[in-house]
Amino acid sequence: MGIAAGMPELPEVEVIRRDLQAEVVGRKIARAQVRDVPNALRVIRRHASVAEFEAPLAGMTNSRLDRRGKYLLFELDDQLVLVVHLGMSGQLLLSEQSRPIARHTHVVVDFAGGGQLRYVDPRTFGQMFVTERSELGEIPELAGLGRDPIAHDVPVKYLSEAFQRRKTRVKPLLMDQGFLCGLGNIYSDEVLFLSGIRHDRATSAVSDEEIRRLHEAIPQVLNESIEHRGSSIADEQYRDPYGAVGSYQTRLRVYGRQAQPCLRCGTPIERARWSNRSTFYCPQCQS
Repeated sequence: MGIAAGMPELPEVEVIRRDLQAEVVGRKIARAQVRDVPNALRVIRRHASVAEFEAPLAGMTNSRLDRRGKYLLFELDDQLVLVVHLGMSGQLLLSEQSRPIARHTHVVVDFAGGGQLRYVDPRTFGQMFVTERSELGEIPELAGLGRDPIAHDVPVKYLSEAFQRRKTRVKPLLMDQGFLCGLGNIYSDEVLFLSGIRHDRATSAVSDEEIRRLHEAIPQVLNESIEHRGSSIADEQYRDPYGAVGSYQTRLRVYGRQAQPCLRCGTPIERARWSNRSTFYCPQCQS
């Protein structure tokens, strides 16, 4: 499609979580290694040293894999948690030790009995860090997350009250991680199209009926994407743990379809710039 996007979003992270849950839960970590490559220290930037990150992971068993918004939480022994945020280009790839290590691989986790989990991140906006489970609530990025539209029900009342209380535009509110966690640029465009709402409408001008349409469209779009293994946009940077791309990009209704006919009415899809991002919408179907 040729359009860069802030990836991955909630569906992609949930696909990764489900895959890795089946592969790594119950596995013991033999060792974790931060590789001696450029920018690797950026990935573990919350730690004062490489040893501070690596040492607590050795010998730990992964008992559960959770997700909060776009954050993956690997729950370990001794009340420890390995927190992973993939940023814009991060990948968690399963591999055998014998396979060549790809460029931009910053962290390698070896499992007892064989197999690895490799963290690859060309742009290094993502991060990995180890913390105690009791301290998760003190991490600002996690503590400030809003409702998860997949993990929990988001009541119509919750949406309605926020739309009336916040003095902003519709799309910025949908992408506010303190309101709904995990919804990003691509899926907010898709949700707004299904709801028939323009991205630049004032939140206070959205009707109760439109709020109800949003309430239905948000989980519909996200679950559709999860079913189709997420969206791999532009350079196909998003990959699942097996290295495969998603397929939902072929089903996107408006995102990346500038000048192509609307699938509903045939009007050419338009592209607008908003906060240094591209927004795609149908000028006929969305008002």
